[in-house]
Amino acid sequence: MNPGTEPLRRKRVLLAAPRGYCAGVDRAVIAVEKALDLHGAPVYVRKEIVHNKFVVETLAARGAVFVDDTDEVPEGARVVFSAHGVSPAVHAAAAARSLVTIDATCPLVTKVHKEAVRFASDDYDILLIGHAGHEEVEGTQGEAPAHIQVVNSPDEVDAVTVRDPDKVVWISQTTLSVDETMETVRRLRERFPTLQDPPSDDICYATQNRQVAVKKLAPECDVVLTVGSANSSNSVRLVEVALDSGARASYRIDTAAEIDPAWLEGATTVGVTSGASVPEILVRDVLASLATHGFADVEEVRTATEDLMFSLPRELRADLKKAGTPVERPRRESRDELGVQPV
Repeated sequence: MNPGTEPLRRKRVLLAAPRGYCAGVDRAVIAVEKALDLHGAPVYVRKEIVHNKFVVETLAARGAVFVDDTDEVPEGARVVFSAHGVSPAVHAAAAARSLVTIDATCPLVTKVHKEAVRFASDDYDILLIGHAGHEEVEGTQGEAPAHIQVVNSPDEVDAVTVRDPDKVVWISQTTLSVDETMETVRRLRERFPTLQDPPSDDICYATQNRQVAVKKLAPECDVVLTVGSANSSNSVRLVEVALDSGARASYRIDTAAEIDPAWLEGATTVGVTSGASVPEILVRDVLASLATHGFADVEEVRTATEDLMFSLPRELRADLKKAGTPVERPRRESRDELGVQPV
């Protein structure tokens, strides 16, 4: 070795686990697939079933028709409500048009809706930590609009006004950054010392697990790539978490085709993760693309193992049973199929 030179470091990929599809997304996507299998096209879907461009385009190719609201669905037709949930007003509008509904709302989002209803019935001011305009937030706020106000970030805490400072509770969007949410709660509690917590942490297990995995690998990474769409809140948060946790650079991509070779120049360790609405096939494509740039050595960084599964929506289960079709719980491909060894 020449004086002053350093040995070449091997290029590697650190692959986050858990990553990709969560149980709620799995359930919602399969609900649309099963509805198409059972009833044929078209099956209408209000909003995007999950926030992933590839998933939406794939289902549309099979005959799913995505609409912005129920008034775009022909009277009496079948419509699936997305994993993000809808307000009571949307349910009422669907009933008024005699729509046959399949409610694919994630059960963890439904839990937050029920919390909102209960606290509103007890006449609390409810502070919903989340992003105004996000479908999940709109659905939750619609459960009790007179009692709920949205707090977008810690910076908005000073502007919050309530009727009784001793009767205030917080709830949250399920796909937020854990750290930012807890900072918002901390600042809210400084203003309202008796602020009540929800019965359990509203941020979903999948959001937390994906952020924890990224926090573990990010300090070793020159670049972290998050596979996920721009309107996926949890995917966007992963990009931020990677930077906050020590990654030198962090980017979000929908597909492998969006990888800029310039990002990889001089890099020896690339981290890869994916949001909770991302199918594993997109991660495989990213790994294949990275291999062409010399990053063929893949090590999995696992911080948790997820085995939670949700039953399909009850309306769909009833239809499947009536048709004599076996009703099985959703389950996506195993991570073991990648043949990646954990570190």
